[in-house]
Amino acid sequence: MKELVPQPPAIVRNDVIEIQSLFQQNVVPSYGRFDLVLSHGSGSQIWDITGKRYLDFGGGIAVTALGHAPPAITEALIEQSRKLVHVSNFYYHAPQGRLAQALVSLIGPGKCFFANSGAEANEGLFKLARKFGHDEGRFEVITALNSFHGRTLAAIAATGQEKIKKGFEPAVPGFRHVPYNDLAAMHAAISPATAAILIEGIQGEGGVTPATPEYLLGLRQLCDEKKLLLLMDGVQCGHFRTGRFQSYQRILEGVPGGDKFIPDGISMAKSLGGGFPIGAFWVRQPYADLLSAGTHGTTYGGSPLGCAVALKILEVIHREKLADNARQTGAFFKAGLEQLAQKYPGVIQTVRGVGMMLAIELAPNISAFAGEGKTAAVRFTNLLHAAGLLAIPTATQIVRFLPALNLHRGEVEEGLKIIESVTASLAG
Repeated sequence: MKELVPQPPAIVRNDVIEIQSLFQQNVVPSYGRFDLVLSHGSGSQIWDITGKRYLDFGGGIAVTALGHAPPAITEALIEQSRKLVHVSNFYYHAPQGRLAQALVSLIGPGKCFFANSGAEANEGLFKLARKFGHDEGRFEVITALNSFHGRTLAAIAATGQEKIKKGFEPAVPGFRHVPYNDLAAMHAAISPATAAILIEGIQGEGGVTPATPEYLLGLRQLCDEKKLLLLMDGVQCGHFRTGRFQSYQRILEGVPGGDKFIPDGISMAKSLGGGFPIGAFWVRQPYADLLSAGTHGTTYGGSPLGCAVALKILEVIHREKLADNARQTGAFFKAGLEQLAQKYPGVIQTVRGVGMMLAIELAPNISAFAGEGKTAAVRFTNLLHAAGLLAIPTATQIVRFLPALNLHRGEVEEGLKIIESVTASLAG
């Protein structure tokens, strides 16, 4: 009997097994990995080692701002590597100063510190908060339930998800959590020990939930009244993903008083380096000099190579108007998802998000997912993978789409067809 879908050649099948075995034997099993073994990519397309092509709507979890293997990043890496790859932060160099200037110009008066990841950037904000409140005995940071701020010990203490903390007790002291978008709960939680409030403009791991304009403005007023720092984690929702540099700028567009809103500190990473590891945090004046010489540092942060890449990404985003593309193509994508939700309410319950940070919430009790095993989000994502599209599951019912900022409308149309094919198969 002739096979409709021929098996891949044995050598390829063996390569898959061999690579997976290398991980199983030599890599700490701290990730729940999908079975895919990826090989190479171009833009929003990526291939596995069997030659199968996928549309990448996961973007390395909001990292690959320019897609895979963008020539601009390759050129920046080659050009800078011929000059300086690394020097200690004992010295000055142009790329770090220019990158700091560029970020300050996009936010407001202040200064930047460069690290290597989002977790490190948030660690810097925690230290800023403690330094700010130290002389008055204040050290506490209040964060939100369902938040996510990284995997270090302090970052998991700051994260408002119990599953992240299990097995790592006792928790680093000084963090408490209250419901997101609940200004009254935040007000009630403030104690004499509180130094700062930290929130995401859009909760990513928590399910792509945007802050409301009222919440953001209310938090700014509350922090001013109580003399607290208002800190924002822009690691996932920042860097033009919403169509503005930071998500709060998009959320507060056209809102009375929104143009005057500014936090006291912002953490950044992910799309900042487009795949090259770099993180940063910005601190508003008059707090920008609190972390003086000797109080904070890193070996690799702000390297000439990393800063050159980040500068090139900003250049491409500006030149190709990718903030506008994130806004317009993201709106087109969201409208398509909303149409699917209306057509298949038994599978897709809600659609939410802004720009290129979108998610679908699956309906409860999808019959095809009945029984024990993986979450509905993981099972839906596996079906998308089989159909040729990468996405990112979170929680139990949420599937996220965090594609490159230069995603084309034609790619969105192709992706929507794949998502509908999977959705329709579950609706039947």
